[in-house]
Amino acid sequence: MTSTDKKVRYLPKGKRIDYTPQTAAQSAQNVIRVLEGRWKLVILFQLFGSNIRRFSELERAIPGISQKMLIQQLRQLEGDGVVVRIVYPEVPPRVEYHLTEWGQTLCPVLDKLLAWAEAAPDEVRARLIDPAAMAANPAV
Repeated sequence: MTSTDKKVRYLPKGKRIDYTPQTAAQSAQNVIRVLEGRWKLVILFQLFGSNIRRFSELERAIPGISQKMLIQQLRQLEGDGVVVRIVYPEVPPRVEYHLTEWGQTLCPVLDKLLAWAEAAPDEVRARLIDPAAMAANPAV
C-alpha cells in the first residue's frame, strides 16, 4: 500500500520535505527572492506586530523611498502572499496594508537572523549590524 501523498501528489501539512543539497539551495534562493529588494525588509519591520498602516503612513515612516518604489515593493509582497492590501471605497480613497498570518511568521525568523549576526566575530559583526543599533545597545 502506498502513502496518501503519493496518490494526491502533495504533502500533508505536517509532513516535512526531504531536501537534497541542491533542492535545499534552490528553495532557499526562491525564499530569498521574496525578501530581496532594497525596501522590503524595512516595509516588513514597519508592519510587524499586527500593525495596520495606511499607504501615507508607510511613506512617511520610510524616508528616502519614492511613491513608485513603495507601491512596487508592496505589490510584490502582496503577490507573494506576505502582505494584504485593503482598499476602502471612500473619497479620498483609503488604502491600508497589513501582514498576512503567514507574513507575521517572518518576525521570529528575522529575529533569529539578527541574533546570528550579533554572534559573529567582531570584525564581521561591525559590517553586519548598523552602528546606530550597536550604540543604542552597547551590550551587543
